[in-house]
Amino acid sequence: MSDYTEEINRRRTFAIISHPDAGKTTLTEKFLLYGGAINLAGSVKGKATARHAVSDWMEIEKERGISVTSSVLQFEYDGYCINILDTPGHQDFSEDTYRTLMAADSAVMVIDASKGVEAQTRKLFKVCVMRKIPIFTFINKLDRDANDTFDLLDDIEKELGIATCPLNWPIGSGKEFRGVYDREKECVISYSDTEKGTKEGTATEIPLKEEELLREAIGGGAADKLLEELELLDGAGAVFDLDEVQAGRLTPVCFGSALTNFGVEIFLKHFLNMTTTPLPRKSDIGLIEPASHDFSAFVFKIQANMNKAHRDRIAFMRICSGRFDAQMEVRHVQGGRVMRLSQPQQIMADERKILSEAYAGDIIGVFDPGIFSIGDTLCGPKEKFRYEGIPTFAPEHFARVRQLDTMKRKQFVKGIEQIAQEGAIQIFQEFNTGLEEIIVGVVGVLQFDVLKYRLENEYNVEIRLDNLPYEHIRWIENKDEIDIARLSGTSDMKKVKDMKGNPLLLFVNSWSIGMTIERNKELILTEFSKN
Repeated sequence: MSDYTEEINRRRTFAIISHPDAGKTTLTEKFLLYGGAINLAGSVKGKATARHAVSDWMEIEKERGISVTSSVLQFEYDGYCINILDTPGHQDFSEDTYRTLMAADSAVMVIDASKGVEAQTRKLFKVCVMRKIPIFTFINKLDRDANDTFDLLDDIEKELGIATCPLNWPIGSGKEFRGVYDREKECVISYSDTEKGTKEGTATEIPLKEEELLREAIGGGAADKLLEELELLDGAGAVFDLDEVQAGRLTPVCFGSALTNFGVEIFLKHFLNMTTTPLPRKSDIGLIEPASHDFSAFVFKIQANMNKAHRDRIAFMRICSGRFDAQMEVRHVQGGRVMRLSQPQQIMADERKILSEAYAGDIIGVFDPGIFSIGDTLCGPKEKFRYEGIPTFAPEHFARVRQLDTMKRKQFVKGIEQIAQEGAIQIFQEFNTGLEEIIVGVVGVLQFDVLKYRLENEYNVEIRLDNLPYEHIRWIENKDEIDIARLSGTSDMKKVKDMKGNPLLLFVNSWSIGMTIERNKELILTEFSKN
């Protein structure tokens, strides 16, 4: 078993989270550049002729310059095998980000130096805290005018409730940006605006004690300010403690500029030194250790039509333990069948490479003929345990959806069901009215745009969405003991059922929920689906 313990120990699997526009996708690309996975970094936004970021593969992402789905990227660097899960920054896709964080062992939080902690960072950070995973912070865009460094750290501590420990310290920002001071090496690494799409560039290291040389390199005023700030930092800053980092209570902070490539490799090296090998996972038979247990995995994402030519559907799995071999038989626990996984592949945005093997910590994509669901467990043929499920977010926006061409009913139903199985939308139907109308529920309104776009482009179906006033949804926990037809509700309540036939109630007002429970004493409502 030792041969693959070594392979597992080389793995580092992390997610990158940020508010939109903090530079997350640019940072991801620069990591790939250092790992030799790409030779020229793309640009997420810009003119129509500009290269698009590698991790943004869906057409709508290229048009809007935002990440809508999570991408999985793997590369080698300095003896490590790194799996990056790039997540959507926009809050309307926070559900996809949540599922992706379930597959990561740590998170890199990217913060814009001129804005500090923003709304979406707060929301995603809370998910990391719930998972108790280590968080590493990269404060980006120092090549532009930035907030005061102490204020930025204070902002992280107050807003997110986590202690900070700067590993380096910026010297100025924007036009005055001179580089960073490395606290461990006790030297200044001077800034030079390198070629933006490459990893070339020179960095000069100047020891702090060589004051004359330092003043010459960064200027007398900057040197004085640096010495003053370092004195303050040494007196007030948190002491670095790896145990606290790995418990998710202390975040190491690095400063730099992903666009100009400055500080990216420094951060990557620090990060790899501090992150852990793949972590054990909770299952219904206890913790499953990555290196001492045979193959097991769980599905955290399903994506249809990644390849327009083949109209295929890929289930993404996080391997939690052991070694995966393309020829091996595995048990799909929820499906109750033993099978071989079809076309196992490693996916680099929309490019794919067929795999013969993979190890705990890796993310693989397999062809899904429609049998997998998010949260499913796979393990050895003789085992039957299940990993902890992935909760479903309650949708907050609802719309009635109609196809404009009634002759395309088949494509419409297929398309909307496939997109729902990916977890991007939830679909409901009228309860026992015989109407075939479909109601769509989403966490964020931008998902309606994505639904419309994808149905048109991938299934050739045009739709009309009519917004509905409902804002609250409840599943009926004791559905077998209740006569749904005889429920006494409020005038703003609507009875619907989900894809599995479970009854649900939609409400316009939150007070109606309490009133409905009061009128039906035996009724038990829940905010989450337990199926």
